[in-house]
Amino acid sequence: MRSAIAATMAVAAGLVVANMLGVAAAEAPTGTAPTGTPPVRTVSVEGVATVPIAQNANLATATSVYRQGMANAVADAQSKAEFLSGKAAATLGSVQSIVEGGGYIGCTGTEESGYAQYQGEQPDFGSPAGSVSRVLEGAATAPSKPALKHPGKPKAKKAAATGCTLTADVTLVYAIS
Repeated sequence: MRSAIAATMAVAAGLVVANMLGVAAAEAPTGTAPTGTPPVRTVSVEGVATVPIAQNANLATATSVYRQGMANAVADAQSKAEFLSGKAAATLGSVQSIVEGGGYIGCTGTEESGYAQYQGEQPDFGSPAGSVSRVLEGAATAPSKPALKHPGKPKAKKAAATGCTLTADVTLVYAIS
């Protein structure tokens, strides 16, 4: 009986040691870069674009506008990368990574408040923070104008159209040489 227990303990210990070696082998690097090879040089840029969107856009329209914004943001990022690589006397290579940075929708409104709420559906901005509409600075604390009382002829008001814009943000990393 003692020899059976000892044999079982020896097998268990052997399996534990083999398992530890297997894990260590799995975590070891699988390959090495050739000696003397410099790391890939890159330039990272953020592209930003703003495009108009209807205040009451449906989901399909909002998604289409957001995708146009992302496309414009990619073009902005490429322009910045070309500029920076040129200033560094480097040649711009291929895109190494792209990160969707999200976006937001902001609206401006009447002369009195300076801001209007976006009433349409939100596109998938790709980040939790992107689903909140950004309010223009000072809009919440804008003082209300007192009503002017003029006897006789009513004063005409200028019609102020509400305008909304969607801003998209994309980060690209390019190889440079």
